[in-house]
Amino acid sequence: MPIRTNRGRAAVYRKLWGWPLRSPRHLGVAVFVAALVLTAGGVIVPKLIGPRGANVTAAAAPSISATPTTKPGQVPDGGLGAQTTTSALPTRLTATPTPTTTSASPQALDTVSKWAERWVDHPAGITAKDWLDRLRPFTTEEYIGVMATIDPANIPATKVTGPVRAGVASAKSVDVEVPTDSGTLHVTVIDTGKGWKVADYQQATG
Repeated sequence: MPIRTNRGRAAVYRKLWGWPLRSPRHLGVAVFVAALVLTAGGVIVPKLIGPRGANVTAAAAPSISATPTTKPGQVPDGGLGAQTTTSALPTRLTATPTPTTTSASPQALDTVSKWAERWVDHPAGITAKDWLDRLRPFTTEEYIGVMATIDPANIPATKVTGPVRAGVASAKSVDVEVPTDSGTLHVTVIDTGKGWKVADYQQATG
């Protein structure tokens, strides 16, 4: 017969709660049953909520894109396992500029011709000062200072043996070859803005 009154229900509850306390045996049985229920709940409940909880966690976790965010030529971030292929940079070819050559100025050749005639003219007894003074009108001031260290007695050439020949020439500079009885003289003459003047020479024997 179902219990229809609150008093009846209370009496039943008192019997249930009081049963473990009636004797040590009842208490031991109650503790064992409670431990069994808790153990079963600890095993069964995780199995029931495990897949569902995993789905919720996976849905809540932010997705990580494996697409590299690096620009071409940069090293990709570690840990993503991404591989990037960098294109080779174009090779810059630097061509060696060829000297610009023009027709040699007649004034430049004339200056070298006059300078060379005075350079080979160093009779015995001439002083270095007299020799330089004859060369000064056709020589730059800077190079006259360099030639001041030359003893004209040590110059083996005594005459020019042919016409001067122009080599590499530009608008402001001409390399000229002067044949002498002691080999070819290589002279560089430049446009100083106040006329052509000799700025360097090298003597080659043979």
